[in-house]
Amino acid sequence: MARAGLSADAVVAAAAALADREGLEAVTLARLAADAGVRPPSLYAHVDGLGDLRRRLAIRGARELAAALREAATGRAGADALRAVAAAQRDYARRHPGTYLAAQRAPARDDAEALAAAGDAVDVLRAVLAGYGLTGDDAIHAARAVRSALHGFAVLETGDGFGIKLDLDESFTRMVELLDRGMRS
Repeated sequence: MARAGLSADAVVAAAAALADREGLEAVTLARLAADAGVRPPSLYAHVDGLGDLRRRLAIRGARELAAALREAATGRAGADALRAVAAAQRDYARRHPGTYLAAQRAPARDDAEALAAAGDAVDVLRAVLAGYGLTGDDAIHAARAVRSALHGFAVLETGDGFGIKLDLDESFTRMVELLDRGMRS
């Protein structure tokens, strides 16, 4: 992030790269400023503190994740759509582990932009679940189960939380198959 290119978007992009490389906890204004070759107060012209930066990072991650899920689901239905969306979420979490985690934080209830960004991925999932004939409360319960399973797997995988030396791809495939069977029953 060169000094001449300093902007809100550049600061958020640098934060995303740092989070993905070293973890979300590594993202501080002091670190970003040092990496950019500026003093920390210079960043306040672009972001309103660390809270605002984390909010912007969450929105970026939510939008990127939703776009990946939407692309994966397009033209698919039922189990095929579920497998594609699950694989897309896993892939995004692997490629962008810090940004992915930032996107999973619940937005403030009065933050329309963040709520909309977070809701986009859920909307894709609800469309996938509609292919199973799930609506209303059943769709909400199913969406919670699917999101929890996919997120849990992503967090454990990116955090090296699977200690037993079994094929993770096989475990992931079996998990998605279980979800599919559960929603068809």
